[in-house]
Amino acid sequence: MIELLVVIAIIGILATIVLVSLNSARQKARDTRRISDLRQVALGAEMYYDDNRSYPSVTGCTAANYGLKGTPVVGSLRYALEGTAGGGAQVYMTAVPLDPIDATPNVYMYGTDATTAAQRYALRAILEKHNTANDTDVDGTVYGCACGIQSVTEVEYCIQP
Repeated sequence: MIELLVVIAIIGILATIVLVSLNSARQKARDTRRISDLRQVALGAEMYYDDNRSYPSVTGCTAANYGLKGTPVVGSLRYALEGTAGGGAQVYMTAVPLDPIDATPNVYMYGTDATTAAQRYALRAILEKHNTANDTDVDGTVYGCACGIQSVTEVEYCIQP
């Protein structure tokens, strides 16, 4: 009977270790997707810029400017890139990616520099863990987007052209 209890305890300990490592792997996978998503959106924004000589102009850096689930908000980045900005609008991305969790605070954000007719922008995502991509991203406040390590639990990743 004691041997059986020891075996069950060992199996329980091993199962706990496996579950903890799987959770860490899931977080890293979501962060990798976030970094990839922002780079794809930046590519779409550059294609938009090539045709319009400016990026979609917004005020401040907010999730509303990016465009969340559902119908894209008029004037949002999603609205401009998905071609929903009127009849016959150019489609730069069939679907602008959303954060894997897409719940506060894990939403993508977009902000532009309104003083220069939207010649620059910043895209922001919150990562779940520190990533080496954070070593080369934009830091500080960029067009209203808080970029950098804000706290132990909040690591912002920002890119701009």
